[in-house]
Amino acid sequence: MQDKLDALRRKYRLLGQDMETYLEGLLYSRSLTYWDYIEVDTLLTLQKPRTDFPDELIFIVYHQITELYFKLIKVELNLLSKESWQEESAILKRLRRIESYFRHLTHSFEIMLFGMDSENFLRFRTALLPASGFQSVQFREIELMSTGLRQLLAPHKRDLRTDNADELYESIYWKFGNLDSRTGEKTLTLRLFEQKYDEYLRRLAHQWRDCNLNCRLEEALTRGQVTDALIQAFREVDVQVNIHWRLVHLRTAAYYLRRGEGAIPSTGGTNWQQYLPPHHQLIQFFPSVWSDQEKADWGKAGFLERFSREVEAYWREVRSNNATA
Repeated sequence: MQDKLDALRRKYRLLGQDMETYLEGLLYSRSLTYWDYIEVDTLLTLQKPRTDFPDELIFIVYHQITELYFKLIKVELNLLSKESWQEESAILKRLRRIESYFRHLTHSFEIMLFGMDSENFLRFRTALLPASGFQSVQFREIELMSTGLRQLLAPHKRDLRTDNADELYESIYWKFGNLDSRTGEKTLTLRLFEQKYDEYLRRLAHQWRDCNLNCRLEEALTRGQVTDALIQAFREVDVQVNIHWRLVHLRTAAYYLRRGEGAIPSTGGTNWQQYLPPHHQLIQFFPSVWSDQEKADWGKAGFLERFSREVEAYWREVRSNNATA
């Protein structure tokens, strides 16, 4: 106990504070409770349905959970940008967390896919216009923290010959993903998003230009610091974010919005049939870990089947080697 008191005294002396005053404060402070620490009472007031359909609550809660996972993913990306990359275990740990967060989000999307009554959803969704999950700025932050603008260009802009960040930003794929399916013009959903976040995202792209995750990977590749285990981790993150996460949105949109031969527009009026399929966008955060053939097959059923077998084989070999060692 005396050692702990001495350590505390040194800590507060370095801070220019008086330890005894802090100890006295402990006499008067209340015990911490779970509900106060987690802010349960406040948290449960943050769901504000716009209709009387009970399934709208599922819609709200799931999206709030998603945004909290996004926050955790950004924490890991921030830490990865500051890691020395001398210790492989630290990089692997953070990559596995990111992959795990997105994998859980993808699987939990079944809450949305099967948890809401289809007819109820098609009714209450009209009260949400023009709001859309497309307007999640945290996902755009994750993209810009993960890779450079050139990797996020729309397919028809990939040959753009410029290094001007503003021109590249204006050609980012999602700028062409929320166009009115009838007129081709920007939807109100996109215009509102740009009005609120465009300048912020431009600054973020500049801030992360030389320290995004793909930049750090390329630097490590140049130094010969990237092992097979790291390559595999980067590949799994890329597939989880840019194939599985996007595909589950496509499947959900098709489940709720496809009717007969036609399709109902999304809440934002998005051209979702062209925007959501991964093999249309061909977004890879980490291009150096993929072959030209893998890039060409990106998002197709055959690619996912082969990749799943590869992942299983890789980890089976790792487990076998560890057991032998």
